[in-house]
Amino acid sequence: MAETKSTTVAAPASPSNAPTKAPTASIGTGKKPAKRSADAKKVGLIGLIAIVISAMVGGGIYDLPQNMAASASAGSQIIAWAITGVGIWFIANTFRVLAQVKPDLKNGLYTYAERGFGKFVGFLIAYGYWICNCFALVAYGVLIMSTMDYFFPGMFEGGNNWPSIIGATVITWAMLWLALRGSKSGAFINIIGTIGKILPVLVFLVLIITIFQFGMFVDAFWGVAKDGHALTFNFGDVMNQVSGTMLVTLWLFIGIEGAVVVSGEARSQNDVAKATTIGYLIILVLYVLVSLLPLGVYTQAEIAGMSDPSMAAIMQQKFGAWGAVMVNVGVIISVLSSWLVWMLMLGQMPLFAARDGIFPKKFTKQNSKGAPSYSLLWTTIIIQVLLILCHFTSGNAWNTMISITSVMAMPCYLICALFLWKVAVKEPWKKGENGVRFSKTNGLVTGIIGTIFGLYLIYAAGLNYLMIAAFVYAIGIPIFIVGRWQAGQKGNILKMFTTPEKILCAIVIVLGIVGIIYSISSGVFTA
Repeated sequence: MAETKSTTVAAPASPSNAPTKAPTASIGTGKKPAKRSADAKKVGLIGLIAIVISAMVGGGIYDLPQNMAASASAGSQIIAWAITGVGIWFIANTFRVLAQVKPDLKNGLYTYAERGFGKFVGFLIAYGYWICNCFALVAYGVLIMSTMDYFFPGMFEGGNNWPSIIGATVITWAMLWLALRGSKSGAFINIIGTIGKILPVLVFLVLIITIFQFGMFVDAFWGVAKDGHALTFNFGDVMNQVSGTMLVTLWLFIGIEGAVVVSGEARSQNDVAKATTIGYLIILVLYVLVSLLPLGVYTQAEIAGMSDPSMAAIMQQKFGAWGAVMVNVGVIISVLSSWLVWMLMLGQMPLFAARDGIFPKKFTKQNSKGAPSYSLLWTTIIIQVLLILCHFTSGNAWNTMISITSVMAMPCYLICALFLWKVAVKEPWKKGENGVRFSKTNGLVTGIIGTIFGLYLIYAAGLNYLMIAAFVYAIGIPIFIVGRWQAGQKGNILKMFTTPEKILCAIVIVLGIVGIIYSISSGVFTA
């Protein structure tokens, strides 16, 4: 990361960092230093790129070989990355276009949903984005504790036994303490974290290229049958493999909206668009290489059976203990830094939602350092509850947490694509006017393809995780009701909703009830 100012951390989303009024010395005097000083507090292009990369690259990249090989062969992975690359590009382009066409709508996802489809939809996106990333931080807890098991064999097995839950709990509350200190407390950690998370990946890629064998890579290119024979291309089988990777690939790209989330603190909305593009391309190349190159060293089955994080297992077997130590230390640094970035970002969504009257008023509370203290406290409490529930998940706790996170994130991206579609159809804009570099055709095509991709992700998610997501969304509705009541809509609860919102609310509640019954009966959680 090139910039060392505190504004390079995701925390710049905090409204406390922006001037609440024009400096007195600059009013009517024609003096420019105050304006330059205000601009200096804004996040520049390099800082925005760093936010996008920091938000996307957490611990997932270190277990990417195993996560992808568990579902797909080399050929299927290539197709999966092609679909993901194109689909996520249109999601990223959605944010790029909206940042220019709607520069007045700050803080991205929630604002787009609220302005485009009403307060209840805005609430669902604000709440869903908040909770899905609480699940993401639980996944971070699982990963960091399972990584610690390398250094303390058997103590933190699986990342969700009771010692792991206790360890992750300590980290969770320590992150709250750091986040409450404001963005400056995270600047140094974010710089070290960015270096620490990228350097082991680059070392891994350089070393794996030296032992890569093309013959092994193309052997069993489309997978292996149960009898051990290599499969030939079969569209149905390949697409089943591709669908099996979609929750993994979506999880990896959660955070691509990072520059948009903090767009209110960006020096330029053009920088938001550029940062989203550059960050996306850098991370896509890294993900594809980390996923595919190990298949030129091991078979798909061998990688699929590796322990978490699989990058460390590969380094251990091929290059010795130093390689595994490097990767595991990288995981710890990466997860801790990303954890803090997301804590700082997550406090913003309930804060702005509360200001607009769809979250309870207490979520607007900020401490003396400008941190959204009440929002951060409840974020930590929710993570704590989910950590305890994580102990009771059946199967691989890491995969369960990232899958729930991905499913919860889907409506957030889908609604943004729909909003762009709506804006392109109903609102006039011309390329070149007001600094807009995108045509209406570009916006319309982006909105339509982004919507199609979002629907495909929902289809590929599978019923188990969709049902869990439905339940989580449903239990959040009382938060909306309290927020609207405190905003002045007292009396009959039904009057807080428009007719379409009543229908949508009823659907969410019904799906939530069905979802919890289905999740318990299908054995997602165990006693």
